[in-house]
Amino acid sequence: MKKIFHLHEENKNSDRVVDAIKHEIRKYLKRERNKKLPEGAPFWIFDCKAGKNSQNAEEIPVQELIAAIDKAHAENWGECYIEIIAKPAKKSVTSQKSEEAE
Repeated sequence: MKKIFHLHEENKNSDRVVDAIKHEIRKYLKRERNKKLPEGAPFWIFDCKAGKNSQNAEEIPVQELIAAIDKAHAENWGECYIEIIAKPAKKSVTSQKSEEAE
């Protein structure tokens, strides 16, 4: 998902607009997590970026997406760019060694 969210809409309370944005992001993450995983991948990982626009977007952990939207709302940004890319996780070296030991 690569999307610019408008934080202020005419005839709508800005708090409700921000809540709708948060809901859409949570719904997207849930939908991506429920997709079938490829062979050998235990879970999904997400590469996330947030900022005023795509050029100024900074990488952030998925856990801080909602906080980034709250920050944008508190600073009265007109819009907020959010990018979320889902990738299957690879098994770590330590988990592969423990499987071989068994």
